[in-house]
Amino acid sequence: MNTAEWNDLIKTLLPILYWGLIAIGLTLFTRRKMKETYDVPLQQFARATGSVAKGDFSVYMPTLHTSDKLDYLDVMILDFNKMIEELGSIETLKSDFVSNVSHEMKTPIAVIKNYAELIRNGNLEEAESAEYAQAIIDASVRLSDLISNILKLNKLENQSINPEIKEYDVCRQVCECILQFEGSWEERKIELTTELEESANVIADENLMELVWNNLLSNALKFTEPEGTVWVKQWTQDQKVRVSITDSGCGMSPTIKAHIFDKFYQGDPSHSKEGNGLGLALAKRIIDLMEGEILVTSEEGKGSTFTVTLPAAGAKERMESECING
Repeated sequence: MNTAEWNDLIKTLLPILYWGLIAIGLTLFTRRKMKETYDVPLQQFARATGSVAKGDFSVYMPTLHTSDKLDYLDVMILDFNKMIEELGSIETLKSDFVSNVSHEMKTPIAVIKNYAELIRNGNLEEAESAEYAQAIIDASVRLSDLISNILKLNKLENQSINPEIKEYDVCRQVCECILQFEGSWEERKIELTTELEESANVIADENLMELVWNNLLSNALKFTEPEGTVWVKQWTQDQKVRVSITDSGCGMSPTIKAHIFDKFYQGDPSHSKEGNGLGLALAKRIIDLMEGEILVTSEEGKGSTFTVTLPAAGAKERMESECING
């Protein structure tokens, strides 16, 4: 501009215009990138959260970048999608739970109503009256057990029960639970084989664990044919106390085994009148609270084995001591 001897005013305005255009271009470019990167996704995010608030759990948001180039907004979107998936699962479980509770309650209530009407109509022989009365009692017991198990499970899941964790002899407890079923074993001529240590102390809630053993023993009895065999074995290994209960019953398919701890799930409809499908769900929740583990192995036609693992008394102290000495 000096060589061409341009006017001083032009020499002043031209750089200003040049840098002004560059500034405007950068501003427009930055605004566009911000809109693409943040404004649009956040608007989509707001619409998605609004849909979820209205009960739509089918919402899904795609990430902005590929998996190898994720930024913090992509991570937030992935967490949001996971949260929606979990909420959808919870909603499904809630609906199933309400549906199952209604169904399970309806059956014994219908039995009570029908037999009560038959008794009220009269003209029954003494044997028939006794039979109908016993049916009403059985249905009442089933309904009472159902409500009791629902309340227990609800308290455990909401952690409104504070487990009384203490040291006690699990061998003694298992033997006492076995004796409670002695009449049933003998009536069905089921052979009971036990292999237990003289004593094995665990750290758990004794009252809650009694529910677990009673449920597992009851199931073993329920699914073992007359003159079959049930094995109860206990051993200590790796600072853990293990108890297994095996039956010679019908066993389970992989599909049934995958859902065996689900609420109200009953894999064998032929035994549906003998339970409500909450026992194993209750047992699983108790074992989880005890920081233990319950596993099932089964094969169709060859019976099932439930193995419960609990922390042995003093295991934590021994591990801490080994770490210090090591």
